[in-house]
Amino acid sequence: MSNPHDHGAKLDFSASMSYSDYLQLDAILGAQKPLSPDHNEMLFIIQHQTSELWMKLMLHELRAAIEAVANDRLGSAFKMLARVSRIMEQLVHAWDVLATMTPPEYSAIRPYLASSSGFQSAQYRCIEFALGNKNPAMLKPHEHRPDLLAQVQAAFEAPSLHDEALRLLARRGLPVPPDCVERDWTQRRPESREVEQAWLVVYRDPETYWDLYQLAEELVDLEDAFRLWRFRHVTTVERIIGFKRGTGGTGGVPYLRQMLDVVLFPEIWRLRTDL
Repeated sequence: MSNPHDHGAKLDFSASMSYSDYLQLDAILGAQKPLSPDHNEMLFIIQHQTSELWMKLMLHELRAAIEAVANDRLGSAFKMLARVSRIMEQLVHAWDVLATMTPPEYSAIRPYLASSSGFQSAQYRCIEFALGNKNPAMLKPHEHRPDLLAQVQAAFEAPSLHDEALRLLARRGLPVPPDCVERDWTQRRPESREVEQAWLVVYRDPETYWDLYQLAEELVDLEDAFRLWRFRHVTTVERIIGFKRGTGGTGGVPYLRQMLDVVLFPEIWRLRTDL
């Protein structure tokens, strides 16, 4: 963008597209509509709206990365997955801003939130499903919106990132079990010793399988960042509301702590012990 103080900069945009026009800033900056009289609700709204924007980009990259892996275009996939990990870092740091909200400040706006909750985020659910954490019960929060349900259902029924990675390993002749190549993608795949052995072949000879080795490390980077995001979520919620139940009816902190134990790519983590 040009410096507006540059004497050569164009200042009259009445006949052409402006910065605000291109970015649809009127719609974006007009989307913050606090329901309470409390000063701090603006922080709460913007924190969640910006997180949803980052998640939109994350899904854009994740879906393209999954397609790239499915079509043996690993160079493109690596670039996209690296970007997803950096987006996750942005989401991690967003909790630092929300953590400036104190318990009394949140208590002042909580009654105005009704049953709305981040638990109901369709984009977050699509991310979880794309990363392999499939749970049919998580479709239900979106039943009131057929358009959102269709998006979440599509993610639920599609192969996950790790599913496509395993299909790629099978195409390369590695010993991936047949039931990992074609199966019901709506089911969460159980941990498999055979899958670990297939990845071990890659890790024991990285020069031969360099691109597959790099793919596995991209998955580890992504899960590492995702774990940090989940941890900061738990600590921020505990800092602000303690152990109260969540507005969406979840158990709050205890529920979020359970989520910390979910491992997305278990065999790639476990093989490190066996190397």
